[in-house]
Amino acid sequence: MFSFFKKIRQPPAPPPVLAAATVPAPEPLVSSLPARATPAASSGLIGSALVLPIDVPQPGSVAPERERWFGKLAAGLRKTGNSLSTVFTGTRIDETLYEDLETALLMADTGVGATEYLLSEVRRRVKESGVTHPVAVRNALIEAIAELLKGLERPLVIGEFTPTVIMVTGVNGAGKTTSIGKLTRHLANAGASVLLAAADTFRAAAREQLTVWADRNTVEIVSQEGGDPAAVSFDAVAAGRARGKDVVLVDTAGRLPTQLHLMEELKKIKRTIAKAGADQAAKGLGTPPHEILLVIDGNTGQNALTQVKAFDEALQLTGLIVTKLDGTAKGGVLAAIALWSRERSKAHPDWRSVPVYFVGVGEKVEDLETFRAREFAQALLS
Repeated sequence: MFSFFKKIRQPPAPPPVLAAATVPAPEPLVSSLPARATPAASSGLIGSALVLPIDVPQPGSVAPERERWFGKLAAGLRKTGNSLSTVFTGTRIDETLYEDLETALLMADTGVGATEYLLSEVRRRVKESGVTHPVAVRNALIEAIAELLKGLERPLVIGEFTPTVIMVTGVNGAGKTTSIGKLTRHLANAGASVLLAAADTFRAAAREQLTVWADRNTVEIVSQEGGDPAAVSFDAVAAGRARGKDVVLVDTAGRLPTQLHLMEELKKIKRTIAKAGADQAAKGLGTPPHEILLVIDGNTGQNALTQVKAFDEALQLTGLIVTKLDGTAKGGVLAAIALWSRERSKAHPDWRSVPVYFVGVGEKVEDLETFRAREFAQALLS
C-alpha cells in the first residue's frame, strides 16, 4: 500500500527535522516536486498536500506490506531475472561470463546503450573490489542497475493545488483505465476526494469501465456519451473546483504516437484543461494539468522507450506508470529509459527526468505500488 501523510490545513510550519538515524541518506522520504510544478519545500509534509512518498523502512526492518510487495515484484520479474541469473552459475569471472551477461541484458530489452553502460560499470566495480567469484558480479550488477534507476525514483506529490489535475495517457491496451482505478482506490483510502473524468470517448465501453471503478471506489465521475474529450475534461476540472475536490483524474483515449491527428487531440485536451484553470494560473497557483502521466506496458520492451520519447515531446510528461511487469521477459527496458533520461538531462540542464511513479504486477488493486530503484534491481536478480 502507499504511505500517505496529510497536514492540517493551517499556515505552513517550518519543515520537520528528520534525524539521520531515522531516514537514511540514500533513501530520502520526499524529493523535489515534479519537473514542471512550482517548487516547494522538500519535506515530508508539503503545505497542505497529500504525499505519495518513497517509503523508507526503519534501519534493519522492512514493513510487512512492503515485504509482501517485494515478493510479488520478484515473482513478476522472474522471466527477466532467470535469464540474467543463469549467467552467474559458473565458478570464475572471465570474458565468457561478460559475453553471456551482455547477451542476457540485450535479451531483457535493456537496449544497446544501457547494456554497454552496465557492463562497463560492472567491470569497474569488479576490478576495484578484487572479487573472484561470479556471485560478486551479480551483486555488482544489482548496484549498477540501482544506481542507474535512481534517477527515475521520485514521489508523486498531490494537493499543493486544489484540485490537483492529473491527465493520464497511453497506447491502447497498456492498462491506462485500470491504473486510474487502482490509483483512485489508494487516494480515496488516504482520505483524498477524487473526481474522475471519462475523456476517453473513442473506445467502446471505456466510459462504462471507468464508471465501474468510480462505483467501486465511491467517487464521482463526469462523462458524456459520445462527447468531445476536451469538453469533458473542461467540465470535470470546473466541477472539481466547484465541489472542492482534492484530485481530478482525466482518462484519455489510447493512441499510438504515430497517429498524429490523435496526438493533436491530446494536445487540445491539455490546452483546454489549462483554460479551465487559467484564473488560478494567473494567481501563481499552477497551471493544470499539474501532472501528465504516461502508462506503459512492460511487455513492449524497447517500444516503451519510443512511446516515452514521443509522448514527452508532445505533452511534456511529468511521470510514468509501468504496468504488466508480471510475466514479462523485457523488464530491462527501465534501464534504457533511465539512461535516455540521464543523457537528456546532461544535454539540457533545464530538463528534468521523467520519473517512474508506480509499477504494476497484476490486476488486483494492491498490485500497483510506488517505484523504488534498489528494490526493483534486487527483485530483478532475486
